Amino acid sequence: MAKTTKKETTDKKNDPKADTKKFWKLSKQQNFVLGCLLVLFSIALLVAFISFYINGQWQTDQSAVSQLDDRTEVVQNWLGKFGAYLADLIVYKGFGIASFIFVRLFFLTGLFLALEMSTKKLKNTWFWDLFAIIIVSILFGFFATSAPELGGTIGFELNLFLQDYIGKTGTLLTLLFGLIVYLIFKIKVSPEKIQSYFDSTKNELKTELNTIKTAQEPESAYNLEEFAIEEEDPELDNIHLKTVDTRFEINKEALKPTISNASEIDLNPILKPVEMNINPVLETPVQHNEEFVIEKSEEEDIIEENLASRLVADFGLFDPTLDLSNYKFPTIDLLKEYSTGGITINQEELEENKNRIVDTLRNYKIEIAQIKATVGPSVTLYEIVPEAGIRISKIKSLEDDIALSLSALGIRIIAPIPGKGTIGIEVPNKNPTMVSMKSVIGSAKFQEAEMELPIALGKTISNETFVVDLAKMPHLLMAGATGQGKSVGLNAVLTSLLYKKHPAEVKFVLVDPKKVELTLFNKIERHYLAKLPDTEDAIITDNAKVVNTLNSLCVEMDNRYSLLKDAMVRNIKEYNEKFKSRKLNPEAGHRFLPYIILVVDEFADLIMTAGKEVEIPIARLAQLARAIGIHLIIATQRPSVNVITGLIKANFPARIAFRVTSKIDSRTILDTQGADQLIGRGDLLYTNGNDVVRVQCAFIDTPEVEKITDFIGSQKAYATAYLLPEFVGEDTGINLDMDISERDTLFREAAEIIVNAQQGSASLLQRKLKLGYNRAGRLIDQLEAAGIVGPFEGSKARTVNILDLSALDQFFNNEQN
Repeated sequence: MAKTTKKETTDKKNDPKADTKKFWKLSKQQNFVLGCLLVLFSIALLVAFISFYINGQWQTDQSAVSQLDDRTEVVQNWLGKFGAYLADLIVYKGFGIASFIFVRLFFLTGLFLALEMSTKKLKNTWFWDLFAIIIVSILFGFFATSAPELGGTIGFELNLFLQDYIGKTGTLLTLLFGLIVYLIFKIKVSPEKIQSYFDSTKNELKTELNTIKTAQEPESAYNLEEFAIEEEDPELDNIHLKTVDTRFEINKEALKPTISNASEIDLNPILKPVEMNINPVLETPVQHNEEFVIEKSEEEDIIEENLASRLVADFGLFDPTLDLSNYKFPTIDLLKEYSTGGITINQEELEENKNRIVDTLRNYKIEIAQIKATVGPSVTLYEIVPEAGIRISKIKSLEDDIALSLSALGIRIIAPIPGKGTIGIEVPNKNPTMVSMKSVIGSAKFQEAEMELPIALGKTISNETFVVDLAKMPHLLMAGATGQGKSVGLNAVLTSLLYKKHPAEVKFVLVDPKKVELTLFNKIERHYLAKLPDTEDAIITDNAKVVNTLNSLCVEMDNRYSLLKDAMVRNIKEYNEKFKSRKLNPEAGHRFLPYIILVVDEFADLIMTAGKEVEIPIARLAQLARAIGIHLIIATQRPSVNVITGLIKANFPARIAFRVTSKIDSRTILDTQGADQLIGRGDLLYTNGNDVVRVQCAFIDTPEVEKITDFIGSQKAYATAYLLPEFVGEDTGINLDMDISERDTLFREAAEIIVNAQQGSASLLQRKLKLGYNRAGRLIDQLEAAGIVGPFEGSKARTVNILDLSALDQFFNNEQN
């Protein structure tokens, strides 16, 4: 039984029919029926395709294809409306004349199925035939541009696509490479076969020449009878033998019967003096030569000098600050020191607060094993360790009772403190100490910070300077009630960056709907600010211009991602390092990319006036702009869910909450309580998705900001502010009566592209002119209004009414006259 089973298994492996059944998973009858159907379908395709070209269906039947349900419509195709539809779909809209290969494919597939042959060869046939279809279609699309029915729509479009990126020469070389691949792998053309073909041709020519030459020789030279009888003259015999050796091969057995005494004639000794081989094919002697092989040693590879390394060696690393090489950073003396003695510790106040906390907890039968106080500028943190067995939730519920006993506003309980085995009770100081901007800017923690965008917010409860990196946040959301310190916080953020970053390294886009908070920064417009082209003020105060600015930043983001893709890097830091190392060519569009920081002082006002038009680009920037160096700082005084929506919150993990009026607002900002327990005047909570840190924001007054901006503005600046890319919004409607003076600056260039391609489409202008869809669509509308292209026709490209560039020049000359 085991042997029989093994034999059956071997037979199944060797049976090609079994492979076909396994592949198609059909019965024998089903395979036969499907095969016959495919054969008949291939014949139908052949009839439809031939009729398409003979009857000129692309001119007569094309309009009838879209009206197949109209029985009155007459078509010329031999296969009727079905054939007209197939020919239009596969030939005209498909691959052109290369579609005839589909006939062969379906015919062979039908035969393979009907005869249950192995599908291994069929798969190979399908692959190479489809490869040939694409190559042939693009070839006809390349050479037969005036006859689109030969290359088909796919061939024509693929040809245009390739020419857009690699030009006509590159497209032709690509097609030539495709033909070579097809000849080598499909036709099996190899250098050896070509050489053997020429060798065989050469040998045939040699044989023909020898035959002709032999026919022209006199018969006396080959008279065997005369040669055999003359025995008396050995020298003459020797001469004759030499002649014969050079002409033909001697048949010794045929000569022996003609000689009366065979023993007297010995042919072998006569042949010895000439040691030559006779080639029976060419009938000419081939002399053996000693084998002489010349071996050529391979040359070693020469490694060319790296261009980037040579440029760095000659000129050094690229310095983006070179244009403003004499720029001086603001000095710390410009900032005011509000307190010289540091934090004042009131021992009596600490003891009093400690006793009240302990007494209040004992009233509820909560014993404390240890208590410690950490004095901050505005808040003191009391850390307690409860006795074993005390539930933390019980202490947390006593927040209001402890506040009542201390007669203080803003008691906040942290149970437990993250990373510690203690419970924290934050109690405001009766005499808070103001944190000056000078003290945090001058701290070693800020000055020595190795961060891309360091921000000194203020000081923590432990009196440590709190420094964070905006590049790691990557976006910041600030919220709080009116008058609690948001605008001062924004000034602290901007001041930190002005003290750390050169004008070539960072640019600000400032949005100030209130029109009074950020106006002082107008003085540093040509140093640090960015704006749209053709705008007067860099600081945006008109809500209508905010939408265009945000969309312009989206365009800048897309452009920067294209640069990162070409440079094969992942973020702006790697890109700038590569650019500084002179590994990116500025002629290819590469440039040093500064960080761009968008600051919005009152986001709620924008949402009320613009709504989704603002929220969508803000969310898009927040989702994608981190890697390319665009960061957002948004502040609002109304932290409600219709302003700080879920889409905004999801993309702003870093948040700052100043004092708010309700627990609901605190949860809206921080997703937790606590902001309602702050004491105001710069008291804030900061979170970046993990712990919540209480910070006293550094105070910087308007005169200080004015001194800093005056110091920077008095120095040499760039010619203009950093210009953002132009953004053209959507038009509300199509106005076909457009004034010539209102035409786009690229109108003539777009007209030349359309006339050259004889195809009017917005996508063509997008690719050629590298425009957005909105501006390309507006150009098409202007071209239609001028009569250069026809009206909109659904999915088809617009007709072009001007045939060539000379006619287009005449058109423009007539307009000017």
